[in-house]
Amino acid sequence: MRRYLEIYGLMIRNSLIREMSFKANFLLWIAVEFLWFVGQIIFLEVLYGQVNNIGGWSKWECVLLVGTNQITAQIFQAFFYVNLAELPELIRTGRLDLMLLLPVDAQFAVSTRRFGMDNIFNALVGVAIVIFSLVKLHVVPSFQQVALYSVALGFGVAIHYAVLFGLATLAFWIVRAQGLIYGYFNVFNIARYPDSIFPIGFFRAVFSYCIPVIIVANVPARTLARAMEQPWAGLAQLAAATIFIVAVTRGFWLFALRRYSSASS
Repeated sequence: MRRYLEIYGLMIRNSLIREMSFKANFLLWIAVEFLWFVGQIIFLEVLYGQVNNIGGWSKWECVLLVGTNQITAQIFQAFFYVNLAELPELIRTGRLDLMLLLPVDAQFAVSTRRFGMDNIFNALVGVAIVIFSLVKLHVVPSFQQVALYSVALGFGVAIHYAVLFGLATLAFWIVRAQGLIYGYFNVFNIARYPDSIFPIGFFRAVFSYCIPVIIVANVPARTLARAMEQPWAGLAQLAAATIFIVAVTRGFWLFALRRYSSASS
């Protein structure tokens, strides 16, 4: 474990050096992500100008939900997105073979090569929005709520990773898999909406358990904003869904890698 942490530290250091070599690009991506986030807040302002609540969620609870989704998504994108988005190209061009020769786990190698500092800045914007929402809601979360919220965010990042990694792994069978990578954003747009607006049925079951994008932001947001509700059921569901999808994705990757290695030899 220590060896992997040292390697990862070097990768982050190299990524930061690369980012600072192109400062204009770094600042531009911060601005783009920030404006996209502001657009979501403006949409909520317009929506709540017509209604008082949506599915039992007040305006500032929904803003907190969007802020939570922003934190989770930006942390994931900082550490993993760029790497996983490049996986189909590594497979198509054969450069994955070089990654497989490295004396580290192949999944670790393809998942951690680059780091996005601009996404960390935008995650901090999400934190500021969450804090502002709590002030507007007149909610002072306890230490336990904050701790559970942080744990739930970690589960959410793992779900983001598993979904995109699974989509990227399909590139072993599909020549051009970039469309699947972009589809990741469409799937996770669901995460910024209150779970109560989705009717109970097949859709909600699939996206709450099999591909649990609905609960990624809803569970931590409820944990932080609604002190009177017991968070344990939601956290247990989130933890179980995370373990399930991460295990399935890992198995799928190993299966695909085994077939790839056999074909190459």
